[in-house]
Amino acid sequence: MSDESGSNGSGGGDDLSGLSGFFFYVFIVHPATAWILRPGRFERKKSIIYAIGFLALLAAVKTGMEMQAMGPNHYSLLNVNRNSSPLDIKRAYKKMSLQLHPDKNPNDPTASAKFDRIKKAYDVLMDMEFREVYNKFGQDGINSNKRYDEAQFFMELGVFYVTWGIMAYVLTLGSRSGLARQWTFTGLIVMLVIEISIMTSRGNPFPSWFLPQNTEHEAVWLMHTLFPAFMNGCRSIGGYLYVDLDAQTRQLLMALLEQNKDILLVLRDVQIGVQNIQAAGGGGAGNRLASAGTVPVGGAPRATPTGKIRELQDRLQASNSTVQQAVTSLKSAEKSNSNFGFYAMILGYVAFSYIFSSKE
Repeated sequence: MSDESGSNGSGGGDDLSGLSGFFFYVFIVHPATAWILRPGRFERKKSIIYAIGFLALLAAVKTGMEMQAMGPNHYSLLNVNRNSSPLDIKRAYKKMSLQLHPDKNPNDPTASAKFDRIKKAYDVLMDMEFREVYNKFGQDGINSNKRYDEAQFFMELGVFYVTWGIMAYVLTLGSRSGLARQWTFTGLIVMLVIEISIMTSRGNPFPSWFLPQNTEHEAVWLMHTLFPAFMNGCRSIGGYLYVDLDAQTRQLLMALLEQNKDILLVLRDVQIGVQNIQAAGGGGAGNRLASAGTVPVGGAPRATPTGKIRELQDRLQASNSTVQQAVTSLKSAEKSNSNFGFYAMILGYVAFSYIFSSKE
């Protein structure tokens, strides 16, 4: 990494929003978080706290390493802030140049490189046009002589957010990921609004007290960098908090189905017992009527125990058929995540990133 890219807040900073960050979070961080959230490993509240703490710590460490690798930006090098006037910058450069000039540090082999860095920082920040480009696009914008173009900006914005939107949608397919999908897309929309507000603003969009030595480009980079951690955290915690109402309903119906079967068996035994008693107690027309379920009394049919048992048996069989149909309907309505779709999404993202990175 060159000095220019190491002091602009970009360079390797796109790493976490690119392929390496995607694979790192999907294939390493997400399984590790799922291990923490596995049911029975910890108490429910502790599991969530541990998972959030793990994700926050990992994101902070990895982001910190990326920022350290990029080095200080132009404002930090000269020890000025975004609102510093050209006179303040000139004074700061004069002070720093006296300290870092190679003639003042003959024993320091890096003195010349340090002096060149502050000289480049001074040249950029003293030119108000270059300074605005640097704030919006970093050192890469200076090197490529980039200028703000609304059409190009929204095209690049669309590529980034459509890519991550498709990825987030595929990774949160299924009813189990409903909460994760809501949280992820809410975060994506909030990040989009903030980025548009930052990049389309005239002048400094931040209060003077808020990160006074950081640029809009670095703020956008930080959001892009932290989004993969946020998305995978939503996936893990959303899946952990998910309650499968269909599964619970299915279990309840299955229990009811088994209960109905047991009752039917008991009723069948009772019916056989009643018929045996009736057969032993008498015969003739009375038994025939009893077996039919009614006994004439004063010309009107009278219900017998056997008839009531048969009536109850018919009702339970009808209920049993209804429950069985409900269970079958729930089973047929279940949708499982397709591994083919997951791997196709990965290959598509690799190809998509390669095409647009090669165009740049």
